[in-house]
Amino acid sequence: MKALLQRVSDASVTVEGMNIGETGPGLLILVCAMRGDEEHHVEQLALKITKLRIFKDEAGKMNRSILDIGGGALVVSQFTLAADTSRGNRPGFSAAAPPDIGEALYLHFAKTLETEGVAVATGQFGADMQVALVNDGPVTIWLET
Repeated sequence: MKALLQRVSDASVTVEGMNIGETGPGLLILVCAMRGDEEHHVEQLALKITKLRIFKDEAGKMNRSILDIGGGALVVSQFTLAADTSRGNRPGFSAAAPPDIGEALYLHFAKTLETEGVAVATGQFGADMQVALVNDGPVTIWLET
């Protein structure tokens, strides 16, 4: 599983003009299930994210986790994280999990974060979404299992 984390002041996702998810201070997490991923990969990634110390403490150092700050997460499925650009100019996405498996793992990822104590909002799997965010820092981190 791949994830791109962006520390945000706020973030929202819109589908067909309707706001379907938002968060205040915390993380925008773009995720992509890859072929071969299983639930334990998803859980491993979610647990890592809850413990990452990427939020500022009183001294201004990145020393606090999303749980420490009581932050939320907006989780958006993004199969384009699987892009293979090694040949030609058009990316290939065959490394992404098939849609039915990808959706199940995406939902399991969001549920795992929620179970760990993170307030979670989600996008809509497979939809054409518009994502807005204010990147705090900016801090952007790439993770994969």
